[in-house]
Amino acid sequence: MSTLFVERLTVVDFCFLDTHRGLLGESWLLDVELTGRLDAQGMVLDFGDVKRQVKHHADERYDHKLIVPSRNDTCRIDAKGSSVELAFRTEGGDRLLHRSPADALCLIDAPAVTSETVAADFVATLKPQLPANVDSLDIRLYPEITADAYFHYCHGLKHHAGNCQRIAHGHRSLMKILRDGRRDTALEAEWAERWRDIYIGSREDLVAEFDDGGSRYHHYRYTSNQGRFELQLPAARSYVIDTDSTIENLAQHVADRLHGEQPAHRFEVRAFEGIGKGAIGRA
Repeated sequence: MSTLFVERLTVVDFCFLDTHRGLLGESWLLDVELTGRLDAQGMVLDFGDVKRQVKHHADERYDHKLIVPSRNDTCRIDAKGSSVELAFRTEGGDRLLHRSPADALCLIDAPAVTSETVAADFVATLKPQLPANVDSLDIRLYPEITADAYFHYCHGLKHHAGNCQRIAHGHRSLMKILRDGRRDTALEAEWAERWRDIYIGSREDLVAEFDDGGSRYHHYRYTSNQGRFELQLPAARSYVIDTDSTIENLAQHVADRLHGEQPAHRFEVRAFEGIGKGAIGRA
């Protein structure tokens, strides 16, 4: 038996439901190991095939989706034709309602979404597609290791041509802020806290605000190329901006806010969309 590996093969960006924290955006790096007998080429599997098959599976099953723990007792899933309605309640009593085409969701057979349960689902759903000489598949999913401040955010981009139009996909992101050319980690920590576990929505998609059980809720709705999307969540977990929530607009939004609060200073904001990519806003 031989084992091959690929480290940091891809990044999976998604949202998931957590019993304690509600709706969360996340970005996980993916490592893979395959163990098996050597084929006629003297390989377990050609690296090109590994990268293509594993990345394709990650993209199709998990990336830019809402991952749902289908065995969680607080989760109710109701399929209506090609659409799905999902209701979820946190331990603190916050409610979340999500309606979308079925392709925007990934249901895993687990009571909670963790790197381990998603990795197990990954192996169970990909292993049957691999050549017979591959005896075992190991997937490791993990966040970027950093000492810098970061935040989890979810959003949806109705004008996007691809899967970013799904109303609840997300990222785990850094934000680097320069004030007058020097990095300001205190401001970075302040914005990371402000956007901790947040949903960032466009004002034109906010169709209603209402009270329920003593809590304020926001209701977002839009129709895009993939279909009709709706999301209701606590207003305390919703941050409304006047533009679409592209990373370009988010970086500029923060730069403009900072300059408005401190007009004597110039700001550069490097906002990340997941790992290793993003946009720069200046004001």
